[in-house]
Amino acid sequence: MNTIQLECFVVVAQYLNFSRASEDLKITQPAVSHQIRTLEEELGVKLFKRTSKSVSLTPEGIQFYPDAELILKTAMSAKKRLGVHENFVPFEVGCCSCPELNLFPPVFKQLAREFPLLRPSVRLVPSPSLPGLLDHKKIPASFQIKERQTKSSLCFRELGSASVACICAPEHPLAQYETLSRNQLSGSIIVSSPRQIPGALFAIQNQILSQLPPQEHYVTETLESVFTLAKAQLGYTLYPDLPMARDPGLCYIPVTDFPRLPFGIYYHRDNDHPVLKRFLTVCSETFSGR
Repeated sequence: MNTIQLECFVVVAQYLNFSRASEDLKITQPAVSHQIRTLEEELGVKLFKRTSKSVSLTPEGIQFYPDAELILKTAMSAKKRLGVHENFVPFEVGCCSCPELNLFPPVFKQLAREFPLLRPSVRLVPSPSLPGLLDHKKIPASFQIKERQTKSSLCFRELGSASVACICAPEHPLAQYETLSRNQLSGSIIVSSPRQIPGALFAIQNQILSQLPPQEHYVTETLESVFTLAKAQLGYTLYPDLPMARDPGLCYIPVTDFPRLPFGIYYHRDNDHPVLKRFLTVCSETFSGR
């Protein structure tokens, strides 16, 4: 397995089109196909399903994609460090949704002052996949709602608790309330795939879904789609309310009879990343009292 094979795989996976991938990579389409074929032979699985009209990832291809990206990033980072003779410190942390990206800027700002060679980045990962990445030390830490069952090797530092909020457009009928009870929730609900949300929230959403007819359900694959449909006034959604992560185009109304959900940072107890300890402290200082 080499970086050329992996780069070809990642670019084809992004475009799902061999012709566009060859243009992006600036090599011929047969060369791209050869690299994919030799990679598949080495791995012993098919990574793409190809027909005369379409290209799609196989289940094995979907599973392999994040590993291929990580290997490429690591190789590129190592090459860059060697080329410029700088001891950069990569620090990739995780979170579950785009709104949570808003939690990082004040933390990274402080860390960059203290560690000039720090090169932080954020990986968006479905909630159920984060424990595995942490356990295998592919990322040192992740923002996440606390789960009831986690790997014993992981630690959780609580930063606060989040109310479950009804999130909707300002024009939605529910937006007029300052607080809501479960019985006051009305209209269509918008939910995402269970892989995108914490288990505690999935249980709450299931309670609501079970009482509504199918015509009042909107189910999407991503949280970004959920918030987009909410802005389109197609319904409301339920999600933990983290004030620093709020979308200014939506209203957040706490649902008072749902339990608050602990929010914080998961990390591996044996991870010795040089910045991790300071990252935990800065997060605690940043979010205390918020």
